Amino acid sequence: MTSSKLRVVGWSTGTVGRHAIAGIEAHHDLELVGLWVSNPEKEGKDAGELAGLGRKLGVTATTDRDALLALKPDAIVHTAMTDDRMFEAIEDLTAFLAAGVNVISSGPVILQYPYGVLWEEALTGLEEATASGGSSLHVNGIDPGFANDVLPLVLTSLSQRIDEVRVSEIADYSTYYQPVVMGDLFGFGKPLDFDAMLWQPGILSMAWGPVVRQIAAGLGLTLDEPLEEIIDRRPAEVDTKTVSLDVPAGTMGAVRFQVVGKVDGVPRVVLDHVTRTAEDQVPEWPTPPAGGGCYRVEITGEPMMKLDFTHHGENGDHNDSGMITTAMRLVNAVPAVVAADPGIVTALDLMHVTGRGVA
Repeated sequence: MTSSKLRVVGWSTGTVGRHAIAGIEAHHDLELVGLWVSNPEKEGKDAGELAGLGRKLGVTATTDRDALLALKPDAIVHTAMTDDRMFEAIEDLTAFLAAGVNVISSGPVILQYPYGVLWEEALTGLEEATASGGSSLHVNGIDPGFANDVLPLVLTSLSQRIDEVRVSEIADYSTYYQPVVMGDLFGFGKPLDFDAMLWQPGILSMAWGPVVRQIAAGLGLTLDEPLEEIIDRRPAEVDTKTVSLDVPAGTMGAVRFQVVGKVDGVPRVVLDHVTRTAEDQVPEWPTPPAGGGCYRVEITGEPMMKLDFTHHGENGDHNDSGMITTAMRLVNAVPAVVAADPGIVTALDLMHVTGRGVA
């Protein structure tokens, strides 16, 4: 008797990948059949060991991507780091799709809703790969992802009139372990004039612009071009320690950035991020309802609505649960993406009722 479970390959074992392995193992409709790792020192180790499960799963990690594709899995759950290798990552995903494998990935985040953002050659390449391979691609997570696509769009279905949708992440990143993201991309712990990647013109519109564009598409709005980027960086007032790096007093300790989608010059969809490296920094900025962080949806119109979405792991930390929710949004989407028609699958394809028509 053959198994009816979908055969899944995990792609990486990092901060999100290890939770994805645990999630695939726990999912009744999925079977982990392969695992890719970038580090040769992890090759040959059991997936359960690498995921910290305390038991073996009978699947050994490999650096051989061709061997994994030869397994002809139904899907790859791809959680490898893409923030600092976007071009190479898109090439990887395109190759998987062309090989006939469905891909559910945490990045590059530009692919969450690539229309109007991704350069034409890459978009065409992905679309041709899904067509030739008969496969589908879905990129999501918690942010960019569920907290600022499905969650706000579902909430808009309660609206009689929508004037503005604002989606926020308000978080203390002191327990977030991603040294490359914290140091090189954000510039925490570096001089305020450090030329970090995120603050280059147009980068925020590539990374979080898809959030704004997808909400607008879900509401049937045509946005002014280009999107507006607003950045406010603040120094740490005292020496501050995080799990990723130290933040000396006077270096960048907090940042608030916004990506604003306007219609006829009026803000209609706003992505707002407030990121601190200690809870008490910049108290005049928005704060979460409890310590740690939250995702916030605010809909101005009739009625006025505000939703704070908080989460934390069993150990009480919100950054741990942020990795878990990202991983599980991908894992739980596998059956729907496998069942979808070939092509790029966005959050709009996985939901039905929004406030389209009243915005």
